[in-house]
Amino acid sequence: MTTSLHIEHPITAYETWKGAFDKFAPMRSAAGVRAHHIRRPVDDENFVVIDLDFDTAEEAEHFLQILRERVWAVRENSPALAGEPRTSILETLDAG
Repeated sequence: MTTSLHIEHPITAYETWKGAFDKFAPMRSAAGVRAHHIRRPVDDENFVVIDLDFDTAEEAEHFLQILRERVWAVRENSPALAGEPRTSILETLDAG
């Protein structure tokens, strides 16, 4: 089964945030991200929920460190971030 890095955070503008997210596609691929899902609440366009799928928890933990040190800590790399991301590493127990 897969392991997901689950991220939730407020943003200032989706298009700006998505442009920054897309810029890091090669980094995600190199770190072992197998798939990603971006969602947002239907009643809050300034909040995103992201799930990044990995083969192992170790890969997810390593990529979380990269995000903390190289992306979220550098304003130019996360221009639409509007608060501290909340994260969890989740293990899939069942999938339909």
